[in-house]
Amino acid sequence: MIQQMEDIAGNLPEVELVKSTPGIGMKQAAAIVAEIGDVRQFRNAKQLVAFAGLDPDIFSSGKFTATSTRITKRCSKRLRGSLHLAIQCGMRKIVNAKIGSYYEKKRKEGKPYKVVVIACANKLLHHIFAILQKSQPYQA
Repeated sequence: MIQQMEDIAGNLPEVELVKSTPGIGMKQAAAIVAEIGDVRQFRNAKQLVAFAGLDPDIFSSGKFTATSTRITKRCSKRLRGSLHLAIQCGMRKIVNAKIGSYYEKKRKEGKPYKVVVIACANKLLHHIFAILQKSQPYQA
């Protein structure tokens, strides 16, 4: 069964494009592509980020605006999980230089670990959106 899934995923050009991103292997790429579906359903990367539930949820009422925000978590739990795992795998050996430098920048700003991981997942999703829109592999 797993072999069949890998064979099917290997034949999809989108999976190969996403797999070109450093830190993302075959299974992660297949999971990400399966959750996104047709990328043309999203007009821009922000819509894809909202679909993944990685956009901030701003709470405000009248003149009150909350000082801390959380991610909405309103949609695809599997996509969020796949991106989180890709970030953790990529950070373990700093495979993806762009995400690695962004991670270090945010940590030096004093951001907590989980906030930085979500910010990196958001950035990675923007990269994936561009890769799928342009149908070109990842470029460092």
